[in-house]
Amino acid sequence: MRISTIGAFQQGLNLMQKLQSALDHTQRQVTSGRRHLSPAEDPFAAARALNLRESMSRLEQFERNATMATNRLGYEESALQSAGDVLQRVRELALAANNASQSDESRALIAVEMRQHVDALFQLANEKDGNGRYLFAGNRDATAPVGKNGSTYSYQGDQGQRLIRLGENRQIPDGDPGSAVFFQIRNGNGVFSIEPGATNGGTGITGPGSVIDPSQYDQDDYTLRFIDPANYEVLDSGGAVVSTGTFESGDTIAFRGIELSIRGEPAANDEFAVRPSRNEDMFSTIQNLADSIGVPVAGDVSRAEMTNRINAGILNVDQALGKVLDIRTQVGARLSAIENQADSNSAFALGLQETLAGIEDLDYAEALSRLSMEVTMLEAAQQAFVKTRSLSLFNFL
Repeated sequence: MRISTIGAFQQGLNLMQKLQSALDHTQRQVTSGRRHLSPAEDPFAAARALNLRESMSRLEQFERNATMATNRLGYEESALQSAGDVLQRVRELALAANNASQSDESRALIAVEMRQHVDALFQLANEKDGNGRYLFAGNRDATAPVGKNGSTYSYQGDQGQRLIRLGENRQIPDGDPGSAVFFQIRNGNGVFSIEPGATNGGTGITGPGSVIDPSQYDQDDYTLRFIDPANYEVLDSGGAVVSTGTFESGDTIAFRGIELSIRGEPAANDEFAVRPSRNEDMFSTIQNLADSIGVPVAGDVSRAEMTNRINAGILNVDQALGKVLDIRTQVGARLSAIENQADSNSAFALGLQETLAGIEDLDYAEALSRLSMEVTMLEAAQQAFVKTRSLSLFNFL
């Protein structure tokens, strides 16, 4: 087989160019640390890497969302803790004011401090997070959630809860509307309330009452009326008598699945209204309690009236404390869920990173070995080319 001089020259040149190209590719791999320098080298791997990067990007967004939700719930937890402290202090003041040793002057001072706590609670209800958004306004977080007009408080936010996505199939609220926290507090014992008549002339003082048979309690409005200090009757909302009995101080009166106790001596025609619990806001609860404490006492009848109002106020404060505790429990559960989801996301992100590294990252040991071999091959080809380039028949003529 005859090979021309120009053919041998061109063949050697092509071989060196091929080796140089392979060497250049390996050098760029080592420099970049990447196995594939362009998607064309492995389209399937490139597509898979793109999907993995998109998943990792979503996980990074979930992490930012978790941080944002944690911060906002942390602000809410702090505000709720402070609100609980305010309510606990109000309860302590009410118990102190309900002591018979207190004078009208000392109770008036207690009422003054209570009204200061109403203002403190008002400020807490209008707290903001670190971004200047109101905590308890629902979705209307640019508007102060609680408004005040004289001694009347109103909710100005909405009932919404912003849901923060923490995972592909996981969302969590980053707050609670102020209506649920500060306004929807069931008065009385949470099921029904007992209210003495405004014209009562006796010294009857009621307890909180309780439900003893939920199947019999029909949530009607009832009136407990004393025919005389030793006899009573219970009327429903239609005026029908549903129960009668005799009475001594401290007795428990039961009817329609509920019971209540009264101590003291009610007068003839004294009445106590028993109604299903209704919503009452914390601000009105404390304000009404302060007003009740500040009224001067002018005898046993007025003292019994004040005691009934304070007892009812303390019961309402207990309901408010229970609501704050319930909301704090929910906030704590959300914070725990965020932490658990963040741990799960981190573990998943680590797995994605390892998979992506297996697709894209260069095996340096293999690449450096290949680089050394390619350098050796190129040097050998260059030396062979130099020797064959000078060969010619004319050298032997």
